[in-house]
Amino acid sequence: MAGLIRREDIDEVRSRARIDEVVGEYVTLKSAGVGSKKGLCPFHDERTPSFHVRPQVGMYHCFGCGESGDVFAFLQKIDGMTFVEAVERLAEKTGVALQYEEGRGPDREAAGTRQRLVEMHQVAADFYREQLRSPAAEIGRTYLAERGFGEDAQQTFGVGFAPQSWDALLGHLRGRGYVTEDIIASGLVSQGRRGIYDRFRGRLVWPIRDVTGRTIGFGARRLFDDDQGPKYLNTPETVLYRKNQVLYGLDLAKRAIARTKRIVIVEGYTDVMAAHLAGVEQAVATCGTAFGAEHIKIARRLLGDDQTHGGEVVFTFDGDEAGRKAALKAFEEDQRFVAQTYVAVERSGMDPCDLRQAHGDAAVRELIDSRRPLFEFALTSSVDRFDLSTVEGRVGAVRAAAPVIAQIRDAAMRPGYERFVAGHIGIDPAEVAQAVRAAQRRGDGRRNPAAGRNPAAGRGPGGPGPAGPGGRDQRGGLPAPTESPAETAAAVDAYAQELGGGPVDVTGLRVERGALQVALQQPTFVNATLFDGLNGKVFTDPAHRGVHDAMRAAGGIRAGLADPESWPEKVLEAAPEQLRGLVGRLAVEPLPAQDAAGVERYARGIIARLFDKDMVRIADELHSRLQRADPADAATSGRLLEQLQILERQRARLRSLM
Repeated sequence: MAGLIRREDIDEVRSRARIDEVVGEYVTLKSAGVGSKKGLCPFHDERTPSFHVRPQVGMYHCFGCGESGDVFAFLQKIDGMTFVEAVERLAEKTGVALQYEEGRGPDREAAGTRQRLVEMHQVAADFYREQLRSPAAEIGRTYLAERGFGEDAQQTFGVGFAPQSWDALLGHLRGRGYVTEDIIASGLVSQGRRGIYDRFRGRLVWPIRDVTGRTIGFGARRLFDDDQGPKYLNTPETVLYRKNQVLYGLDLAKRAIARTKRIVIVEGYTDVMAAHLAGVEQAVATCGTAFGAEHIKIARRLLGDDQTHGGEVVFTFDGDEAGRKAALKAFEEDQRFVAQTYVAVERSGMDPCDLRQAHGDAAVRELIDSRRPLFEFALTSSVDRFDLSTVEGRVGAVRAAAPVIAQIRDAAMRPGYERFVAGHIGIDPAEVAQAVRAAQRRGDGRRNPAAGRNPAAGRGPGGPGPAGPGGRDQRGGLPAPTESPAETAAAVDAYAQELGGGPVDVTGLRVERGALQVALQQPTFVNATLFDGLNGKVFTDPAHRGVHDAMRAAGGIRAGLADPESWPEKVLEAAPEQLRGLVGRLAVEPLPAQDAAGVERYARGIIARLFDKDMVRIADELHSRLQRADPADAATSGRLLEQLQILERQRARLRSLM
């Protein structure tokens, strides 16, 4: 069994792998000040970016959920890897030849299951791609050529062919040394009474890749008339492949999505190919499932979909009933987006692949540009199901449209859609507005779990309600209770007496925190001898004291000066578990400066203030000793006074930096 990876090699990989580039494959990052970037956290759902990355110190931290760590921890968390797998992946990416303590790399048995499956999928993808050139794959090549997909497109998307044999791939994998247990776990084979056999047979095969471009599954289309299986067949759920967390084509589309702030959702593999070849490079597709909540999280991270930067989400659907239902399903998920959502449906019902075949690349681009707001499409689809020539039909249409309008996130848009529906149905807008208000009231009741529990609450005397002038309940209740200043003061005193705790020195805490930030992020501006020698008493907050102790345990500021890139990681390792989140925050939280010169001014100033804080503490101690000294002991008093004078001179020098 292989030994541990050498520490020197781990540090070399960490120094070469830029954390912002690795994170950037999963999250769209934006500048957040000097040396800092931020984006939507990939580990929890949020609308305002709280996920910060500090390339200079090689760490990330989310101020929303508390996740933090270095580039290895990021891959471990987001891809479910072991530490060794994360190091090995980045070593391969950065060109570092790893050495192991026993002089050899890991054999196949020692490597993690996940890594073996990733390697197996790449072997399978190469096999299928090679088979597409075989005589037996003529039917597949014809299918692609008829749809305008030449060899270049086939290579870009990695399209392959699965032979009709029951064990062609199985034999190939065994020949490459993979064991049966792993082959079954990969989802590349199926199991029956007679053993295992190839899952994909006689089909065109598309590799499904994750956002980094690694193949994690396959989608396959039926080609032969005697194939009794489904038209499309995907990899089953595996360690690598979760269909509700995968978007086909994302590896090719991610940069265009981040650049243009637009993502286009199409329905199939050939639609993705057609869209990309037509110039709509933001196109992706789900894999055998509807576009759902997990897909939305992926899209929002790439769009940078927050309160200030929305973007566009464009759904394309077939013009049939199934397409209409898919669009309405997408509408149900729309509220999860800050981005504006649209739908593009070709009038004759053609999908992007058919449209490109019939009318060329420009027609696909025009389809996307002719997008309609998803609200408008959902409303029209709801209303058009009714016979508007009858009273009953018009009433039904209003009732169907009202809840849709009530769900519109932007309240300013609702009146416009009320008029739109009224015009479409042919009734007074006031009738639609009234129905929308009723739908909102019903919705409020469903959203508020307290509603309906007590019919009398808030409606009769004594019911809770907002207090009006004079302290009276505006709903007709009793006067609202009041409290005198003396009663308020007594309540404050009671809390102070029972809970304890003296006054908090907020300014002092800010100095402590800022100095620890600088020590982690900019150790070059810190006097190592003085900082490492600080008495822990200077830190009012025990957590700050603990971080300082961890810094000293990690080798002190001199260790940070010797190896700035791995310094935060060393402190993180030295810190107790309960303080690692704080270390992560301090390592990535942006310093309050606009440029490099500002960073230096702030860093030197805040460190000087911490040293001054310690000097004040020492001076207080000296004054206390001086007061307690025997007046007849002139030598002791003189020595204490001399020390106070030295301190005061040093404080004067520090003030020039503060």
